[in-house]
Formats: sequence, structure tokens, C-alpha cells
Amino acid sequence: MKVSRTSRLDSEFQKEISQIISKELKNRVPSLSAIISVTEVSVAPDLKTAKVYVSIYDTDAVRKNNSYQALSENASFIRHLLSQRMRMRTVPVLTFLWDGSMEYGSKIDKILNQVQKDLDRAQAERGLEENNED
Repeated sequence: MKVSRTSRLDSEFQKEISQIISKELKNRVPSLSAIISVTEVSVAPDLKTAKVYVSIYDTDAVRKNNSYQALSENASFIRHLLSQRMRMRTVPVLTFLWDGSMEYGSKIDKILNQVQKDLDRAQAERGLEENNED
């Protein structure tokens, strides 16, 4: 299967942006949340723009939003570092977007765990009722 140039660039940008955030940006903005994950990068075919999808894990919602703001505000700084690391004529303008898929998956896991607990409890109660009838 032939891999297109943009898909190779997507994965390369994802790797580089993730490293920049975890090292250089955290030194520049110490208030960033502990875990920021670059889940996907989508570079436009003309290489002028790139959408960077991020998930931010933090228990404090205010700090989570501040971290997202800091990412958006430092997009040009990240782009500058990318231009130094990658050998390209032009580096696309970065747009950071919130990726809620991890939070959604976590919410679904909690719901499924609760349903399983309810089923287990109902089976245990049914088992006790059957034992009492004997």
C-alpha cells in the first residue's frame, strides 16, 4: 500500500509537535497541564495550514482551559521551532483544536462499568432470593 506524502507529514508533524510541547513549551509556560497529548495532525494538501488535535488530561477544568489557551497562543512559537527541525520550504500555520474523543471514551467506560456493577448486584440479589426459598 502506497503511503501519501501528506499522511507521512501528518505523522511526522504529530511526533515533532508532541516533543516540542513536552519539552520546549513546558519550559516556556510552566503552568501547562501535566499531560498534553497530540492525538492527530491533519496537514492540508497545499501545506499552508495544519489542524492539530490535542487532548489535555487534568482534574482542574480551569487549568485545562488555560493550557489549551497557552497552546493556541504559542502556535507561532511551535511553528518557528518546527521550521528549525524540519527541512521544508514552508511550515504550515498551526491551528489547535480540542479532541474530546478520549474524554468521551472515558465517560462511556464509566457508564459501562456502572451497568456491569448493577448487573452483578442484581444477580447477587437474585442468588440470595433463590437460596432463601430453599
